[in-house]
Amino acid sequence: MVNTPPKLSKEALASAGAKAVAARRDRAEIKQALANEELSIFDVINDGRESIQRMKIRELLDAAPGVGERRAFTIMEKAGISQSRRIAGLGAHQLKKLREEMILNKVPVNQGALIVMSGPGGVGKSTITAHLRSHPAILISVSATTREPRENEIDGRDYHFMTDEKFDQLIAQNEFLEWAEFAGSRYGTLRKSVEDGRAAGKHVLLEIEIAGARQIRKAEPDALLIFISPPSWDDLVERLTARGTDSPERRAARLALAEEEMACAGEFDEVLVNHRVEDVASRLLSLATSRLK
Repeated sequence: MVNTPPKLSKEALASAGAKAVAARRDRAEIKQALANEELSIFDVINDGRESIQRMKIRELLDAAPGVGERRAFTIMEKAGISQSRRIAGLGAHQLKKLREEMILNKVPVNQGALIVMSGPGGVGKSTITAHLRSHPAILISVSATTREPRENEIDGRDYHFMTDEKFDQLIAQNEFLEWAEFAGSRYGTLRKSVEDGRAAGKHVLLEIEIAGARQIRKAEPDALLIFISPPSWDDLVERLTARGTDSPERRAARLALAEEEMACAGEFDEVLVNHRVEDVASRLLSLATSRLK
C-alpha cells in the first residue's frame, strides 16, 4: 500500500507560501547587510530567527565579502563542517573551529561581548538568565564553586564543582576573572571559559554579585555592566517578604542588604528596570550588540 502525503487546505498552503516568502526576504536582507559590512558572519549565526537558523553555512560564507566559493569550501573543510550543514546544526566545537579558520583566512570576525548582570536579591536576575539560556547569541557562564552539589545539580551544567585545593591552585594561576566567598564556600568565574565563549562569537552572560562585578570591571574594562532594578522599592519588598519560610530576622537582613545593593546602581553602565522579563532580555541583547560597534 502506497502512503500518500495528506492534502493541505488552501489556507494551510497559503500560510506555508507566505512563510517561505518571508524566509527568503529575511535571508536576502541578511545577505545585503553582510555585503554592506553592517553585520559580521557571527552576528548572522547568532540571529535566533528560524528563517536564518535554517540557512546553510555555505550560503552564509558565500555571501560574506572577501570569502567567495573557494575560500568558503576550504574554511568549512578545515573546520570539519559538512557543506550541507545549516546554522542551527552548528555545535560549540564547530563554531570555535570556524572562527579559527576564518581568522587564518583573514576573514574579519568579531568576538562577543562580556555582559555582567547584577542587582538586589529578589529582583528577577535568575528568571532573566533562564529566559536567555536558549538564545543562540548568549552563552551563560558557569561558575566554579567549592561547595558540595545539591540534589539534581550536575557538574559542568549548574556549577564546576571542585575541591578547596583545586580552587587555591586556580587562584594562584590567575585563572579566575573574579571570585568571592559566601556562606563558607567560594565561587568564581573561570577566565578561559569566558574567553572561549567570546572567541566563538557568543555574548557571555555572568549573573554575579556586585562585589564580583567590581572585580570584572578591573579585569575586563570593556565588559558591559548591567544593573537590574525593581519597578519600585515597594515591589522589591513584596518579593523579598513573600517567602513564608524566612524568619523576621532573616527578612530584615535581606531587606537591609537589598537597600545597600540598590545604592550601587550608579556604578553600572546601564540600569534596566524589570517590569517585564522579555523586555529586559531584549534590551540587554541590544546593548551587547551595540557595544561591539
